[in-house]
Amino acid sequence: MPIKLSDHFTYRKLLRFTLPSIVMMIFTSVYSVVDGLFVSNLIGENALSAVNIMFPVAMIIGAAGFMLGAGGSAIVARTMGEGKQELANRYFTMIILCVLGLGLTLSAVSLLFVEPLARLVGASDLLMDDCLAYGRVVLGGSFVFMLQISFQTFFVTAELPKIGLFFSLASGITNIVLDYLFIGVLKIGIAGAAWGTVLGYGVGGVLPLLFFLKPPIGALRLCPTRLYWRELKNACINGSSELMSNLSASLIGILYNLQLMRMVGELGVAAYSVMMYVDFAFAAVFLGFSMGSGPIISFHYGAGNEDELKSIFRKSVTLIAIASVTMVALAQVLGRPLAMAYVGYNPDLLEMTVHGFRIFALSYLFCGMGVYGSGFFTALCNGAVSALISFLRLFLFRGGMVLLLPLLLKLDGIWLAVVVADGLGAAVAVWLMWRYRKRYHYL
Repeated sequence: MPIKLSDHFTYRKLLRFTLPSIVMMIFTSVYSVVDGLFVSNLIGENALSAVNIMFPVAMIIGAAGFMLGAGGSAIVARTMGEGKQELANRYFTMIILCVLGLGLTLSAVSLLFVEPLARLVGASDLLMDDCLAYGRVVLGGSFVFMLQISFQTFFVTAELPKIGLFFSLASGITNIVLDYLFIGVLKIGIAGAAWGTVLGYGVGGVLPLLFFLKPPIGALRLCPTRLYWRELKNACINGSSELMSNLSASLIGILYNLQLMRMVGELGVAAYSVMMYVDFAFAAVFLGFSMGSGPIISFHYGAGNEDELKSIFRKSVTLIAIASVTMVALAQVLGRPLAMAYVGYNPDLLEMTVHGFRIFALSYLFCGMGVYGSGFFTALCNGAVSALISFLRLFLFRGGMVLLLPLLLKLDGIWLAVVVADGLGAAVAVWLMWRYRKRYHYL
């Protein structure tokens, strides 16, 4: 029987409903991981460094898609909880059209500034050609990336997480197959990796447009609409934490690259690239759970079901705590095998990567609570608190630590920076959840 947002959620039902979102985020991360494997093993470590330098720029441009998708889905789910289904459909359509229009504009503008952007984020002369070849394709395809990440959230809101998972799997498989074809068979090089990524995004971003134009299968459909300025503004404010998360993570990624380039050169950036690919897969569990549980929280908040809100909150925090301990243990065991798959051909780079990742991975004890805390307040339509958690954890704390700790601990300070920052971020999230418990009645 399909699970509805209005249901009572046991542990089993909560896991069943959020599992497709978790798997979707993991698989999205895995095909990024495979992207890195092809680039590193078939092109080389400099190409891997170039990808890691330009990818944060693409994420900065695509951050508006995270903002409108997450902020808009909370508003749509709350409107559904209030019993206004047709209005929810019009809000949904408006937000998707805004994502498409904004994405096309940003894609066009970013193509005009690829080279200065590459210089700004730390591309050396050795890496510049690869950065430009990769950046022109990926930045030009930003609009399909923005559509894909918006639809990932709205499939959950439409009570169709399994269909959202299907589109994500299709997108990832497309990327992997095209990577093999373009890099391994046709020898296009790093531009082939970029084309594989963008065409994969197209499967997850363009095909859902056609799906939601059909007679509705789930709770949402695309329909005639107009511009609802107030709701668009609220979606932007409510999704500001997701915007902040992605902007901050991208900017801090650039700062890491600049610090590593200064301290150990291209080799350090390559090691950090491997850690980021592995981190995508591990952190995807927390991101997927937050994405999957968010519409449930928004619906019951809109419906005024305080008992169910309390139940979901308690179960979610328990599951996050269990997952956090499990992630750290897995990371310590799998650190070397995963690094071997990427850079086993270079013993010095391998040892640097394994040592750094085992320190870095301690952050999984804390990052789950920070991610969930931010997503929880987004679901409650409190974008300000959600954005504060994201800003402190991903920008202020991580940025401050990556500048401060290397002065005391050299290279290990860079790897440890995220551990300290996420610990502080988790403390802030827990404090804010305690502070606002009486306003929203989830405790």
